[in-house]
Amino acid sequence: MIDEQYLVKLIKHLKEADKQQFQRLIAELQPYDIARLYEELPEKHRSRFILLLDPEQIADLLEELERDEQYGVLVKLGVEKSGQVMDLMDNDDLALLLEGLSPGRIEELLAGMKQEESQIVQSIMNYPPETAGRIMTNRFVWIPESYTVSETVAKMKSFAVFSETINYLYVIDGDKRLTGVVSYRDLILAEPHEQIRDIMFSRVISVHAETDQEDAAMLIERYDFLALPVVEENDRLVGIITVDDIIDVVIREATEDIEKLSASGKSIDFDTKAFVAAYRRLPWLILLLFIGLVSGSIISSFEETISKVVALAFFMPMIAGMTGNTGTQSLAVVVRGLISRDVDRELAAKLILRELAVGIIIGVTCGILISVIAYIWQGNGFLGLVVGGSLIITLIIGTLAGTIVPLVLYKLNIDPAVASGPLITTLNDIISLFVYFGIATAFISKLM
Repeated sequence: MIDEQYLVKLIKHLKEADKQQFQRLIAELQPYDIARLYEELPEKHRSRFILLLDPEQIADLLEELERDEQYGVLVKLGVEKSGQVMDLMDNDDLALLLEGLSPGRIEELLAGMKQEESQIVQSIMNYPPETAGRIMTNRFVWIPESYTVSETVAKMKSFAVFSETINYLYVIDGDKRLTGVVSYRDLILAEPHEQIRDIMFSRVISVHAETDQEDAAMLIERYDFLALPVVEENDRLVGIITVDDIIDVVIREATEDIEKLSASGKSIDFDTKAFVAAYRRLPWLILLLFIGLVSGSIISSFEETISKVVALAFFMPMIAGMTGNTGTQSLAVVVRGLISRDVDRELAAKLILRELAVGIIIGVTCGILISVIAYIWQGNGFLGLVVGGSLIITLIIGTLAGTIVPLVLYKLNIDPAVASGPLITTLNDIISLFVYFGIATAFISKLM
């Protein structure tokens, strides 16, 4: 939250259009803080706030705002000034901003930019969504193999402001093919007269421009890189992905998976209106409602069994609930693991066997416990056997379902997060009730 006195002082400078005092007040704020300050302001003061910012500050501000807010700022700036600001933005962030606009609006905004910058943004937007090419930037320093260390340092100084990162310098040959990489540390330790080809690392880890962004994120996580080069055919260097963009990707992907696991559909946050939130949740819930009717039909078909042994109804919610819970737990473990691991047949088999063992251990433990409770309560050993045995079987099935379903979807190149918690829970409810009442019917003569 922004300090109230600070906000009052800021609004005072805005009303007076005092740019000098305004800039002094925000001089040491980070772009994130400036964005939060903008959002805290009443709408009537936002236009003046934008006008008192320098173009570089507006570019930084846009990269920190949500998409709807970004569009609002561009409208306030007008086409000409929007073009100036967009020239200063990171190309990948700008491509992400523009992708939600109509073709006519995109063309209008790009027309206000420098031709070179506009062409770069358009080339980024030509890559498929959620690929390495879509999140890369061209703001990096490349050097020829023939450069000396002193020549490299001179170029690095010249492009330091332009480049998004100078932690790594990428080495290319005459055909712009990536042949090596040099770190800032390597340059400091080398002698000025040494050639880059003699100090560079020639084994460069890179990604193709059409590689999935999640795979690029795994490479950066695996090797602790601060940046990752992006290449096209014949290893031609076209851009780099920086770790800050990867963090954004990871957060977005995690958010999407949480939405799918909870079957909430599109994004719902604290600011989403009640009608919109309900509209986005309803499709899944209506589907689950109809699937849930199957549970009702199972209970109805075993009505005679329940009427003969009323105590069976007491344990019914527990059987269904426990099965759904253990299935959801296994689902969460598998989906989380698939984010960071490549699963082959051997690993999948190992995981299924591990979860089978987990299901047996959990099932036997809970089954014995509930058997004892049922026996003490009703004094009928067969009731304890039916309830406990049913729980053992259903917990094993529930655990395996929560493991196998996402693995099968992953194998079919379908996002495993679509095997959402509510769906797994509902399916396990159906299975558990069928098993429970099926076993109870088989032992009905012993239960009466």
